[in-house]
Amino acid sequence: MAQTPTLYTCASSRGLRATWAAAEADVEIDLKVLPFPPRFLAPEYKEINPLGTVPMLVDGEARMTESCAIAHYLATRSGPSDLAIAPGERDYAEYLDFTYHADATITFPQTVYMRFAIFEKDKGWADAGEAYAKWFEKRLVKAEQRLETREYLCADRFTVADICVGYALILAKNVGLDDRVPESLKAYRERLTSRDGYKRAAAREEAGRKALEA
Repeated sequence: MAQTPTLYTCASSRGLRATWAAAEADVEIDLKVLPFPPRFLAPEYKEINPLGTVPMLVDGEARMTESCAIAHYLATRSGPSDLAIAPGERDYAEYLDFTYHADATITFPQTVYMRFAIFEKDKGWADAGEAYAKWFEKRLVKAEQRLETREYLCADRFTVADICVGYALILAKNVGLDDRVPESLKAYRERLTSRDGYKRAAAREEAGRKALEA
């Protein structure tokens, strides 16, 4: 019998991409919700992941730490899936591009903004935080234009690319960047977060967070 993958994450972190993908793909995972930041509040976690970052997926001998890669892996772990686009299929290149674009181009400036404007705001780096907020806003144009004539990013169906980009838009709402998100992308986010898979994933992470406080 195949081993159940273990996903280490913090509630509402980038690991939500992986939790969400598992829910959409009906993949059973052993979800380990850690306190944030785990490298300080769960130092034993560094014995599993020396980076101290989340998410991390452990599946047999496999060790993965990139949220978009984990989401794709879980969606296709049992074989081809409508959640992923295969080579030779329409929009295969776009699927790969938006999946990587989500973290490298959209989420990256958000995380720097969070550091300067939220976590270390007392250090006088507000101007730097504002600069990265503007960077984030400018980097939304690619997804915005892509969705002008589409409900989803690729192949006229919901895929991991939507999970990955969708998380970046969810994060924007959570960290005070929502005024920089155009209305069309807010409507797209609403479509995504109305899905049963998202609701189950978010509820499971929240239950894990609450368990830490019990």
